[in-house]
Amino acid sequence: MNAIMDTNALMIPGQFGVDVFSELEKLGYHRFIVPKQVVCELKMLCKKGGDRAAASLALSLLDRCEVIDVEGGTDDAIIQIAEDMNAAVVTNDAELRKRLKDKGITTIYLRQKKRLEYV
Repeated sequence: MNAIMDTNALMIPGQFGVDVFSELEKLGYHRFIVPKQVVCELKMLCKKGGDRAAASLALSLLDRCEVIDVEGGTDDAIIQIAEDMNAAVVTNDAELRKRLKDKGITTIYLRQKKRLEYV
């Protein structure tokens, strides 16, 4: 199954020490997709963000992901890919999670700062 990763999902390993890829594999997800907008956000965070170390680690994890070129803003691109590929989305972003729920898209999020869970 496919899982789309947003910026904060890729930063989980650096912020909380959780191996998101192992957690996703436990849930049955084996293909990890990242919109190019997320890569741009991570690069900006590395230059002038609050958590440069986590953003830098996230960039190093991209070799395990497939980066997809989609038009639009980050959240819109994530939703479009999720709909097109029937994929789940990994995010802790409350606003994005609400939009995904309204569209019936599976959302995976960090629970208790130690494991991934989906709704």
